[in-house]
Amino acid sequence: MSFSECTAQATDAVDKLHCAVNAINAPLWDILVWVLVGVGCFFTIMSGFAQFRLFGQSIKTMLASRKGHDENQGISSFQAFVTGLASRVGVGNIAGVAIAISVGGAGAVFWMWFIALIGMCSALAESSLAQLFKIKDPITGKFRGGPAYYIEQGLGQKWLGVVFAVALIVCFGFVYQSIQSNTITQAIQSATGCVGADDACQASWATYKHIVAGVLVAVTAPIIFGGIARVSKIAEKIVPVMAALYLLVAFYIIITNITQIPSVVSLIITKAFTYEAAGGGLFGALISQAMMLGIKRGLYSNEAGQGSAPNAAAAADVKHPVEQGVIQMLGVFVDTLIVCSCTAFVILLSELPAGVADGVQLTQVALESHVGAWGQYFLAILLFMFAFSTIIGNYAYAESNMQFLKNNPLVLNTFRVLVLGFVYFGAVAKVAVVWDMGDLTMGTMAFINLIAIVLLSKYVFALIKDYSGQLKAGKVEPVFELDKHPLLKEKVKSDIW
Repeated sequence: MSFSECTAQATDAVDKLHCAVNAINAPLWDILVWVLVGVGCFFTIMSGFAQFRLFGQSIKTMLASRKGHDENQGISSFQAFVTGLASRVGVGNIAGVAIAISVGGAGAVFWMWFIALIGMCSALAESSLAQLFKIKDPITGKFRGGPAYYIEQGLGQKWLGVVFAVALIVCFGFVYQSIQSNTITQAIQSATGCVGADDACQASWATYKHIVAGVLVAVTAPIIFGGIARVSKIAEKIVPVMAALYLLVAFYIIITNITQIPSVVSLIITKAFTYEAAGGGLFGALISQAMMLGIKRGLYSNEAGQGSAPNAAAAADVKHPVEQGVIQMLGVFVDTLIVCSCTAFVILLSELPAGVADGVQLTQVALESHVGAWGQYFLAILLFMFAFSTIIGNYAYAESNMQFLKNNPLVLNTFRVLVLGFVYFGAVAKVAVVWDMGDLTMGTMAFINLIAIVLLSKYVFALIKDYSGQLKAGKVEPVFELDKHPLLKEKVKSDIW
């Protein structure tokens, strides 16, 4: 449907906005899919498949990072890891996977796996750069950084750093918050049985969702006004518990249906290469629906190469930039290869008829078919916690970039109020609108960041070489010394290293 046809059928301002968003999304994603794949393959090959070589080291580093850092300078490497997971693990793993399967078919799961495996190296690159170019906040003394910072210092392009910061603030500060709160209301609506019900029930829900929105704003406000330090402490406590509960139920379903797993895996692989064009034009015609949806929802879930997780990575107090890079790389693996896969198997093992539900409600119906009616309520409660932790994790990213633009208490507090406004908006808005807005802002961020990390790739490879060399020399905990790297020293503005 063309933009003019779409707007002619629009019934209100939100529908017209939706038309405009989709008109930009189509050509953007037709190209971005190939950029994501190309950049992931580039870093994988040129780094000597670092995501596989350093995978064991990433686990050791993550476990060892739970203590021993200077709280006056930054959060621990583990806290940065779980703050990243707070944004990664949640709605993308549950609602996002369901949307990918319902629209793109079972084959979308294969492309989620693929983009995660090569994206692990993109995540290693961007988070290592965030550490290298991080700065100390002049007011708090804490570390902060991210793509806006390494674009400004590494590329010497302040204007592009500003564009990225604005894109991230809109994406994570506003649009993604709407997606989280929207999913919470959808899950609660499904759990109450008010889906496709009579007019009276729907009318009642039109009121109740505003109550849900108000509650979300009330519980979010005290946390985001506490800043990133409070976000990291809360994420450290609740994310592992939430993930463990969800995974335990998913593993139970997988184990009790273990004989069907080979046929499900076969279906995923077979359908991955069943061609149905995702769009028009040269680039769009080369992409299947399964590939497009798998990569879109995979990127939304694991954020590899998107430029979001580096904002949390930069806040960590570590001895080598790659130390945090390998930890964030591990986050991509946990998010997609483990959590997203569990959701996919829960849905595909349920053998539900097509069109029975969409989004998070599909996951809820699938869970109910496996474990009974309590599955609906269990997932609604769990998803509330997941989405809530993601709201505060997203805010942590946005705050760092707002400080990049203007580190002023009045500006920051005004921004926080606007964030709460979008939490409310998302809870009462239409599902498709908020997800498509998310794709637009996510795509804009990713496009800028992917170009930046490729242009800065020589610094990434120098860091990986230094880190790997120290490990081979038998050093248990590699330490980065900037003075030994004149190429890097020319660009880094801070004296942290």
